[in-house]
Amino acid sequence: MKKLLTILALALLTTAAQAGKPWENGKLQVSQNQRFLQFENGEPFFWLGETGWLLPEQLDRGEASYYLERCREAGYNVVQVQTIDGVPAMNVYGQLSNIDGWDFSKINQKGVYGYWDHMDYIIRQAEQNGIYIGMVCIWGGLVKRGLLTAQDAKKYGTFLANRYKNSPNIIWIMGGDIQGDINPDVWETLAKTIKSIDKNHLMTYHPRGRYTSAKWWSKADWMDFHMFQSGHRKYGQRMGNADYPIPDNTEEDNWMYVDSTWAYKPIKPVLDGEPSYEAIPKGLHDKNEQYWQACDVRRYAYWSVFAGSFGHTYGHNAIMQMWKPGHGTSYGDVAKMKPWYEALEDPGFNQMKYLKNLMLSFPVFDRVPDQSIILDNGTQYDRLIATRGQDYLLVYNYTSRVMKLDFTKISGEKKQVWWMNAGTGGLRYLGEYDSKVLTFRMHKQGFGVEDGVLIAVDASKNYLQKDQIEVSDKTMAGKARNLNE
Repeated sequence: MKKLLTILALALLTTAAQAGKPWENGKLQVSQNQRFLQFENGEPFFWLGETGWLLPEQLDRGEASYYLERCREAGYNVVQVQTIDGVPAMNVYGQLSNIDGWDFSKINQKGVYGYWDHMDYIIRQAEQNGIYIGMVCIWGGLVKRGLLTAQDAKKYGTFLANRYKNSPNIIWIMGGDIQGDINPDVWETLAKTIKSIDKNHLMTYHPRGRYTSAKWWSKADWMDFHMFQSGHRKYGQRMGNADYPIPDNTEEDNWMYVDSTWAYKPIKPVLDGEPSYEAIPKGLHDKNEQYWQACDVRRYAYWSVFAGSFGHTYGHNAIMQMWKPGHGTSYGDVAKMKPWYEALEDPGFNQMKYLKNLMLSFPVFDRVPDQSIILDNGTQYDRLIATRGQDYLLVYNYTSRVMKLDFTKISGEKKQVWWMNAGTGGLRYLGEYDSKVLTFRMHKQGFGVEDGVLIAVDASKNYLQKDQIEVSDKTMAGKARNLNE
């Protein structure tokens, strides 16, 4: 704890220059082709989300400030939170979210730093760091238990919308690990109430694991983009579910959810809002299982984005629950847990920005998934996945296997080729090649997984330079925030 307090003190004493904020480009909106998000001025928005579910309940002001600053430094531009995880929810200051049930007329008590005052503070701190708060308004299990009715959802939605409609950094998330056909009237009422008041912010739905929001809400007028939860199970880990929405032995294939979502019409942008978390047991509930590692969370991210997702959300077992010593855990062996502030140093948390930087290095809106680039593909971990624009292509390779690729799928008689290490973001120029079918083998430099991306670009384009050693930083890292805002 002394280490954390020292870090917090240093962070608060830092003199900083003001950083640009993403919403200076205007409000977020859906792109014309219905597959991406962009700002009003046409700039693309690549969602790089962090899972901070219990941030409002578990962290105090100093801790919340430190956490959000670290998220900015690691390149995240969205933090997903449970706005309330109980009725009432209680935060670290002992303040309740519902002091008069669903009547919020007296929620602002003079001289009291209440639950919603703390939520306001978190949202302002996120704003200073250029981060959107993805607000899961109420966790799905509470709705399933009947703790929020449709009548009360109208009161709650009115309160939330009026309180936060003018904050620039809000994204509304209905649901919360729940099927949309469980008390759907509550979700409809909550969503439509917020939308009737708040015209400024986008909205989606966070479903149960192995489902896509499109299953229930494909035609809902309040749904701006879709979210799926690929979940935490490994190949073959069915765990006895009677209603199992995907084929056996595809549990880790999160790329399949993009296609299955776009099978619903109309097409809307989509992303994986909850893949496997770093440092959590495979399947969640057996602490004796192996734990997901950094290479696993990288694979989930690249598979999903290259399949067509407009972004990705990362998660970590300790960070998502803001775990501290002395507390229990629902997932894994408490003896193997590390505090959330130490987990911020874990590799997966700090490697997601390389994907964001890569995708923003090329034209975004003409990008499509294209598996026809790959000849002789494999399955499961040996499956290569490709995406391309008109004049560039990217192929993600998890196992360093041989790649037979068709370079004629993009423009240019000659192609400049690089290899990007997904674990370091490092670029290595491989040379200039003819536009034809070619075979590549990326030899490992060490032990373990050395996943990466083969990049081929029309030689007449200058998206990357031959001597470039990493993709350009598209994060807010290094751009300090103004502590006096």
